[in-house]
Amino acid sequence: MDARQKKEDEVVHLRRQIGPLPAASFIIGTVVGSGIFIAPKGVLMNSGSVGLSLLVWALCGVLSLFGALCYAELGTTFTKSGGHYTYLLETLGPLPAFLRLWVEFLFIRPAVASYVSLAFGRYVVEPFFTPCDAPVSLIRLVSLLGVTFVVAVNCWSVTVASRTQVTLTFIKTFALVLIIVPGIMALAKGKTENFRNGFEFEALTLDRLPLAFYNGLYAYGGWFYLNTVTEEVINPNRTIPLAIMCSMVTVTVLYVLVNVSYYTVMTPAELLQSDAVAVTFANRALQGVSTVIPLLVALSCLGALNGGFFSAPRMLFVGAREGHWPPIFSMIHIRRHTPLPAVLFLYPLVVLMLVTEEIQHLISLASFARWFFIALATLGMLVHRFRFPDIPRPFKVPLAVAVTFTAVCFFIVGLSLYSDPWNTGRSCALTLTGVPVYYVAVHRSRLPPRWRRVFDYCGEKLQILLEVAQQEVKTY
Repeated sequence: MDARQKKEDEVVHLRRQIGPLPAASFIIGTVVGSGIFIAPKGVLMNSGSVGLSLLVWALCGVLSLFGALCYAELGTTFTKSGGHYTYLLETLGPLPAFLRLWVEFLFIRPAVASYVSLAFGRYVVEPFFTPCDAPVSLIRLVSLLGVTFVVAVNCWSVTVASRTQVTLTFIKTFALVLIIVPGIMALAKGKTENFRNGFEFEALTLDRLPLAFYNGLYAYGGWFYLNTVTEEVINPNRTIPLAIMCSMVTVTVLYVLVNVSYYTVMTPAELLQSDAVAVTFANRALQGVSTVIPLLVALSCLGALNGGFFSAPRMLFVGAREGHWPPIFSMIHIRRHTPLPAVLFLYPLVVLMLVTEEIQHLISLASFARWFFIALATLGMLVHRFRFPDIPRPFKVPLAVAVTFTAVCFFIVGLSLYSDPWNTGRSCALTLTGVPVYYVAVHRSRLPPRWRRVFDYCGEKLQILLEVAQQEVKTY
């Protein structure tokens, strides 16, 4: 290896290491987490019938695909990492972008990661205590170990984290196929009684319909994560649209077939009574391998957790690079080439959330804030198209798709004000707490000089301790 090549290898920057297969695995592996094993109960409960619940699952898949296509355009138009944050910054300005960053790390990311990690801990621990209840403290301990493992992997190496994601994606896809096959076989043999009179509109109410969609969309959540690592994707103009379309079509088909399989083997009443739908299904249809299902679901949760910890820190990394967060978080490890401070920042927030009892409420808060800002991002895309029509857009989503997705998102968010005003109001209040923080802290001239010196001193010491430095190469 010559001196010049050695020098290039030693330059501190995030490298492009994510090809088409890891990119598709990244999306599928992050989307397919605990949601498909938990959300069917919420979708059925709030939609009121088997037929309507299947329709909700299909529509959620189509809506997620529309959103993913919008983000494919955004990801190829703006070549920076950072996802939601970057697109709001480039289209609607710094304040909406900062507020998205603020709510992501104030409650969205810690709540989602805690919820998924607890699902991981529950599926690991409960089989050993059946039919008794597993100790809550042990579930939380195993959840903490899962989070620690994922953080360690993402601090250690981008390549190892990417390979871990690919492996876990194949495992969780196998788990879904294992559920689909016996259900479809039973359906082919004529077991269709649960689908008769499938559309019963008597139980459908307007205030509960948004909650059915929230449960379904939560299970599809994660299609936007690839956009947070654009600068690490090989040939993003081709890879991002291709990976998004292939992965979302695959996930939608799998999700609908899994729910068909659930309803073939279980009655709606049995599904509503179950806290672990996949385990109940396995005990009915897969008695020979029913003990394997909880392990496969746990690994599925671990994959979703890994995807979240891989992507969310990149948003913080880009926000710090743009001056919206302390500079230490825009640094990467000088040997590992991972955004170490941003990854580590998430860890104590998730651990803190794990010991609280309000995680389910925080998921409701997170859903409103997440979808509101996604709607703002796609609205910003439409505004940017109108203002700058001549800017190159390697991938351009049809206008009807973008308008439909944006309108539906705002409609769902608006309906949630009606169906769940308490959590929606709290979410708005928590989001608005970022406004004074933006005007006081982001504009450094407004901070007292003594505070600035303290922050700079702490940043320098952390930089030495963590062995991190700013990127030496522009990657966008």
